[in-house]
Amino acid sequence: MVAGSRVLTPTCAATASEGFYLSRTLRIAIVGAGPAGTYAADIVTSSELPAGYDGIAVDVFDADPTPFGLIRYGVAPDHPRIKEIVKALNRVMSKPEISFHGNLRIGRDVSIDELRAHYDAIVMATGARKDADLNIPGVELEGSFGAADFVSWYDAHPDAPQEWEFRPEATSVAVLGMGNVALDVARVLAKTAEEMLVTEIPDHVHEGLAANPAVDVHVFGRRGPAQAKFSPMELRELAHSPNVDVIVHPEGFEFDEGSEEYVRQNKSQRLVVNVLTTYLAKDPKPDAACRIHLHFGAAPTEILGEDGRVTGLRTEVSELDGTGNARGTGEFVDWEVGAVYRAIGYKSDPIEGLPFDFGRNVIPNDGGRVLDESGEAVPGAYVTGWVKRGPIGLIGHTKSDAQQTITHLLEDLAARGVESADGIESADGTDGFEGLRPLLDERGITTTDWDGWVALDEHERTLGETDAHPRERVKVATREEMVRVAAGALTH
Repeated sequence: MVAGSRVLTPTCAATASEGFYLSRTLRIAIVGAGPAGTYAADIVTSSELPAGYDGIAVDVFDADPTPFGLIRYGVAPDHPRIKEIVKALNRVMSKPEISFHGNLRIGRDVSIDELRAHYDAIVMATGARKDADLNIPGVELEGSFGAADFVSWYDAHPDAPQEWEFRPEATSVAVLGMGNVALDVARVLAKTAEEMLVTEIPDHVHEGLAANPAVDVHVFGRRGPAQAKFSPMELRELAHSPNVDVIVHPEGFEFDEGSEEYVRQNKSQRLVVNVLTTYLAKDPKPDAACRIHLHFGAAPTEILGEDGRVTGLRTEVSELDGTGNARGTGEFVDWEVGAVYRAIGYKSDPIEGLPFDFGRNVIPNDGGRVLDESGEAVPGAYVTGWVKRGPIGLIGHTKSDAQQTITHLLEDLAARGVESADGIESADGTDGFEGLRPLLDERGITTTDWDGWVALDEHERTLGETDAHPRERVKVATREEMVRVAAGALTH
């Protein structure tokens, strides 16, 4: 361990034959305050401590000034029921053993080595926020957007631009992907700006959505309905708006033997297929202001453009091969669209100071233990969530994932034992976040804490109550204002 990392306090001075036992606080740093990091904090503070530790302190860090990660900045604003998970995360983060430190970018503001110097272990839970790569011609054209960027804009992430380009001629747009993010993007594009005023969006998002000319939103997937990654609830909600009609096109709405077997064994997928079948059979809604079209068996092969801007999308008709997978038929269809939104998945960012697998876009690990280039475990370094396993799975997977990582972390601590005090006790007696504080002060870095989040939460709720369209909250959209409110610089 590194000198100055913590203080060891003797709990008893035994005889030489009995040995000398030391007991101290176990200090864990978790980087990422989304569900993965929060569940890891909950599990480690609820677990039996290894011998030699008489207490635990967990510091949860996040680059955002606020906690909750993609629950705050990745879930569409018209999904308040999904955001109910914030209540559970709030209860965890309110534990006395857990402290939140926001507005701090680990790997940039503070290096991994500087962080590790003050903790017994670090757990990376930084998630996945960038768009996965789509390697087809035309992806670089103006009007070709990553869904992650669009989601960050309409969710008012403080690092997102406050303007979004809606071209007046883009009355028809394409969304690539058959997951819940694709549905979120399609639904936000299809709804009127006035419908979104009941949500937490700030003024700049409402003004942007009011300029959206789309009346036809086409969602494309290369396989069939049995392979769609929607959740049943998300799919049903497409039709909840009186201004939106959902049209499932019969082309590609097919099942092979593999698809039928999967649907038989998977209750959730059966519900998805049932909802899609209902949409397929229903009558059109003639008074709908916008239509969402779901196209199956249509694999995007090229984004078409002219003068550097999107003018269309080319798809290849695909067919199922018997196993549930799809193959191309060599038949192509061109669609006239003015914008393309790529919702094919997310990927994680590498963290300076830690190994990274650029093929899988994860931190290499064995059950949550970070591995170096030679495949050896990096002492005291762990990973959980999407940056551990990739951007797949739901909340239940995140919990079990965190359990596996924390189990290994505690096993390793127990095997290592509490080191002697030699070379560990610091001159000023500080460790954990207090050990980092002089470094942050020297670099002029202002962090937010849990009390600051409570103040910001109250401030946003007050903005919602006093808005011309009263609602639960209105988000503060800039990092500077968020930090000022969290620091008590504004009244609320």
